[in-house]
Amino acid sequence: MSSLRFKAVEEAFKKKAICVEAPGKLTSEYYGKYVFSRNAMAKYLAKDTMGAIQNAVNNGVVLDRDIADHVAAGMKRWAMEMGATHYTHWFQPLTDGTAEKHDSFIEYEDVPGGNVIEDFSGKLLAQQEPDASSFPNGGIRSTFEARGYTAWDPSSPAFVMDDTLCIPTIFISYTGESLDLKAPLLKAINAVNSAATAVCQYFDPNVKKVVSYLGWEQEYFLVDESLYATRPDLALTGRTLLGHESAKNQQLEDHYFGAVPSRVAAYMKDLEFEAYKYAIPLKTRHNEVAPNQFELAPIFGEANLSNDQNLLVMSLMKKVARRHGFRLLLHEKPFAGVNGSGKHNNWSLGTDTGVGLLTPGKTPEENLQFITFLVNTLMAVYKHNGLLKASIMTANNAHRLGANEAPPAIVSAFLGSQISAVLNKLEASTTDEAIVMDAKKRLSLGIPHIPEVLLDNTDRNRTSPFAFTGNRFEFRAVGSSANCASALIALNSAVAAQLVEFKDEVDAKISGGKTKEKAIFEVLKKYIKESKPIRFDGNGYSDEWKEEAAARGLDCETSVPEIYKAYTTPESIAMFAKNGVLSEKELHARNEVKWEIYTKKIQIEARVLGDLCMNHIIPVATKYQSLLLDNVAKIYNIYPADQAAVLGSMNKSLIEEIAKRITNIKNNVDAMIQERRCANVIDHEYDKAVAYHDKVFPYFEMIRYDVDKLELIVDNEMWTLPKYRELLFIR
Repeated sequence: MSSLRFKAVEEAFKKKAICVEAPGKLTSEYYGKYVFSRNAMAKYLAKDTMGAIQNAVNNGVVLDRDIADHVAAGMKRWAMEMGATHYTHWFQPLTDGTAEKHDSFIEYEDVPGGNVIEDFSGKLLAQQEPDASSFPNGGIRSTFEARGYTAWDPSSPAFVMDDTLCIPTIFISYTGESLDLKAPLLKAINAVNSAATAVCQYFDPNVKKVVSYLGWEQEYFLVDESLYATRPDLALTGRTLLGHESAKNQQLEDHYFGAVPSRVAAYMKDLEFEAYKYAIPLKTRHNEVAPNQFELAPIFGEANLSNDQNLLVMSLMKKVARRHGFRLLLHEKPFAGVNGSGKHNNWSLGTDTGVGLLTPGKTPEENLQFITFLVNTLMAVYKHNGLLKASIMTANNAHRLGANEAPPAIVSAFLGSQISAVLNKLEASTTDEAIVMDAKKRLSLGIPHIPEVLLDNTDRNRTSPFAFTGNRFEFRAVGSSANCASALIALNSAVAAQLVEFKDEVDAKISGGKTKEKAIFEVLKKYIKESKPIRFDGNGYSDEWKEEAAARGLDCETSVPEIYKAYTTPESIAMFAKNGVLSEKELHARNEVKWEIYTKKIQIEARVLGDLCMNHIIPVATKYQSLLLDNVAKIYNIYPADQAAVLGSMNKSLIEEIAKRITNIKNNVDAMIQERRCANVIDHEYDKAVAYHDKVFPYFEMIRYDVDKLELIVDNEMWTLPKYRELLFIR
């Protein structure tokens, strides 16, 4: 096996960058080529059909089945011209990924003995029936109750992938419950649109719609596929369960924003070309902090479409990586001791009149609107900080949070000094003072040929899970492999419920004789004071903050199974029900799914870790120990006993340490297996997940500690698993 490692290293060193040619001279020539966009619709659909679709998307009008037939006919012609022979409903089950079942366009002609024809009807476009019991459902569907439905989401355009027309859809059970992440996301977006529009009309009666925006920043690692193939833990769990950190990792901070390695640069170009064909507007690419870690980010877009694009781009990333001899790692913490990977969700709200509701204005009235939405967002995050943490928490993300630049597992909001000063002034004010925001300040550098720098009204805080960054909030705690919808459902729902409450309070004061402005000021002042515990601009990593956060009443739970309970508190159940996003039954079912997935991930890792120890580590260490024993025996055969004792002392010490490490590993693996057996007989998913968290998982670090010490002792020529220096620095 050690020869396999060195062969993989040799192959990785020999690989060169692949030449990548642009599909056209200008990006605009092929942008959206494989998407059934408005331009494609204009070519393949009648004007009244296009109008009906736009009316459905913009105003929520239900599409008539006759319209669906017209859309299906045009969509089929377009897709076949793109080379499609099959179609699929592309949906998002409760796995954080996507699912699809491909069907051919062919059908028999409706005549006796007829030939086959290509057919695709409005019925097939609008609705399909996958097996609802075979996806995670939390007990909503039993094996003998398999019926479920996917239904077309016209607000997200269809696209062609390889030879298949992919139609974005929601996924529901036969009895109507959501079995996916898209359906509740659409409901949450609708809820915040309704609530925010009502509040906006205090300031501008022309506002008819508020859009929820998302801009994701996707971090990832690339590992040469030859090295990946010789690490069973990477292949089966997405992370290294073993491995001593490299002497050099990220401590010199020389990788961040550095020159992109040539193979990776070719990969990035290829990926961008592919993404542009799917109208995914990738804008930014760069080296991240950890070696072999990188990032890409698009231009921001409407939340539902942007989320679909992120799921699609993750699929493209994996596919393109294989072309370039890489394997993509989206695990939140694939390597110990260096940065993990997140997917920062930049969230904001904007009106159909072109106003960003989290953007400071130029007039006192505009700033009052800005402060209204800022403070209500803070209130929502304060009231539901445990829920927001639950929305981003997974077995994978738990490794990342609170370490190496990742935000801690305590949700707080960073505002920066200027915004904080404005809120503090409002809280202390006894009059309805006009709200004035400083414009960007100029910083003169004192270098004649360098222009002045414009300073934003906030700094950045990389330890904050929920940071205000000038015109949006950046939800930094979302994990790199996650479906953004989970965080967006919780955030949009919480903000929607808060805005409804705000409007009720303001309207009550207006009915009591207060002016609109006076009523808004009074409610905001109360909210600023009430939500103050969620505001924190300091170091989120400090032990002092953990104590202070607990004193403030924030959720400080660190156990993943316990964190999920935030979904089913009375407050969460009432909030989701009030918005019509998720029912109590659906919330309980989703928690069952979350506990089950957590258990299975830890279970798989425990099995892989045990196999690695028994089949790789202990045999190699024992073999090296035997060589040392043979060496000591030969020394005693050649030299006098007193001289042999001196000459063989170092090897005897190594022999003893190896024996101690092997014993520790074997005992801890046996104990871990026993705890796993005990956990496996537990029936309730919550109790089983707790057992895996409390009883099984703690052995991981104990086992790893001894294995990583052995890695420093055992002859490098004998060690079978590629080391961190190879995984992280061969590009």
